[in-house]
Amino acid sequence: MALDFLFPKRCPICDDIVGFRKGDVCPHCLQKIKLIKGPSCMKCGKPLEDEAEYCFDCRKKKHLFRRGIAVFEYRSIASSIYRFKYGGRQEYAVFFGKCMAGRLEGQLKRWKAEALVPVPIHPSRKRERGYNQAELLARGISDQTGIPVRCDLIARRKKTAPQKDLDDAERQNNLKKAFKMIKNDVKLNTIVIIDDIYTTGSTIDAMTATLQEAGIKNIYFAVLAIGVGQ
Repeated sequence: MALDFLFPKRCPICDDIVGFRKGDVCPHCLQKIKLIKGPSCMKCGKPLEDEAEYCFDCRKKKHLFRRGIAVFEYRSIASSIYRFKYGGRQEYAVFFGKCMAGRLEGQLKRWKAEALVPVPIHPSRKRERGYNQAELLARGISDQTGIPVRCDLIARRKKTAPQKDLDDAERQNNLKKAFKMIKNDVKLNTIVIIDDIYTTGSTIDAMTATLQEAGIKNIYFAVLAIGVGQ
């Protein structure tokens, strides 16, 4: 317990120090984050304001993945994800992994997921950051569900520009030939791609195309946060 005094835990929502034995997050911060509830897109999982089957994006664009799910509405947790991804707060993965496993375990079982595959980042970016946030999330989910993490299937072929700075057409072009299979003989039928954020689905689609070429038929995704659909 001495480590809790020397290296006190920080709340993944506000980044303040969490009191000794007070849990992973400040109790009042739990009121600030919004879980995905109510109607959601049957394809990507974006929350919807009405009872429509699909969001506007999924009505106009044919995605390659089968279906996706998310835990939080992005705006309610955006600053936390930024610190987790770019600010060195990899310890947030403990809380985030528990949240994802708790909310998504039932769906992962219904999908009969055989493996969790985190979105890979380029080796140079991993050296700069020190970790891959998607891999940390996947391992947190695996710890709770027992579904194995496979980081040995697919790799990032090129260092792409940050997707958040691009429009939809630029995103797709940015990701052309961005991924490559590491293993050719893959004996998996159903996998779930894990990432921190879903926006337009370009990254998930690019990965899905590469994985499908390797013979994996059923590809889903699960993310920590997603934007609101229309």
